[in-house]
Amino acid sequence: MAWSIWRYFQSLLKAGKYLDRSSWDMRIVRILFVALIGGISAAISPFGLPSLAAAGFGLGVGAFACLIEARIKRAALRPVIAGTLGAAVGVLLALLPVFVLNDSIFLAGRSSQFLKIGLPLIGAYIGLITGVSKSDVLDLHALGFVGRESQDVLLEKILDTSVLIDGRIADIAEAGFLDGILLVPQFVLHELQAVADAADSAKRNRGRRGLDVVQRLQKMPQVDVHLVNQDFPSVREVDLKLIELAKARPSKIVTNDFNLNKLAQVQGVEVLNINELANALRPVVLPGEAMRVFIIKEGKEHNQGVAYLDDGTMVVVDNARRLISKNIDITVTSVLQTTAGKMIFGKYDERLQGTVETQRTGTGGGNLSAAAGAS
Repeated sequence: MAWSIWRYFQSLLKAGKYLDRSSWDMRIVRILFVALIGGISAAISPFGLPSLAAAGFGLGVGAFACLIEARIKRAALRPVIAGTLGAAVGVLLALLPVFVLNDSIFLAGRSSQFLKIGLPLIGAYIGLITGVSKSDVLDLHALGFVGRESQDVLLEKILDTSVLIDGRIADIAEAGFLDGILLVPQFVLHELQAVADAADSAKRNRGRRGLDVVQRLQKMPQVDVHLVNQDFPSVREVDLKLIELAKARPSKIVTNDFNLNKLAQVQGVEVLNINELANALRPVVLPGEAMRVFIIKEGKEHNQGVAYLDDGTMVVVDNARRLISKNIDITVTSVLQTTAGKMIFGKYDERLQGTVETQRTGTGGGNLSAAAGAS
């Protein structure tokens, strides 16, 4: 207990490089609250304690209250309301036998005192656990707890380390396709800072790029970037911390990490994947269409060449191994769409050469149709 209180005070006094003003104000309020409880306890001296011992007792009580507040703040609104209602109902039901058996001849003295204290505590505990376990059936809309604030919460999106290093999230927000509240957890910033301080120059550049993206997002008027200090000390991995934070808010996770995407979906957390968005925006290519590509290297199979489109899509071309470092016209044979991206398969035909450029200039349409039909 004493160690937990000490660690909590250490976290209160430690101000990180990216600590926002509102969170620091809350820490000052907690420190003043603990000091106030300690001062009141020293002045009153409960339980006949001397002033110094009473002050220490008050500081411990205040710190314990802050610990409880921090734990409750991490919980979602639905379990908190359900647990509170369950505890209240449990206490009321437990008070009934207390009043009935208060004057019973079978319960007197210490037995009666135990009954008066123990039954309400037991009822509150059972009601609290039952309420939390059944919180999923609670309709907050019917109780009037959900209003405009909840709509703002639904707009919250948590940014992970990979999406900040990638940087495309800033371009999406700048284009106006992303608005609302963007949450950047402190443990994500700490991971970025660790990457930026790495010995490897490539890692350093990635970490610095992620921190620059955070600053760029903070300057955009269409998004509201909040730095979140909520942490989960019992969870070590950053991906699991992100999932726990998304459950506690609740909010969505923005990432391009394939493994985090799958893990969050298994646990019922909604994910916005930047890679899936990029795949959805790629040009639609249908089998039978003609396209011009630049062969970069040879493929894995016999007589294959490999090309890439401007958006990074791989194009595997049959009969193109001898045409490396050349622009050629191909016919699309099939398109393979996977969660990792899109692959286009095509074949090279000498009769098709020049038809794509002719189509772009608006001439020779009949030759293109003839060549496509011949292929």
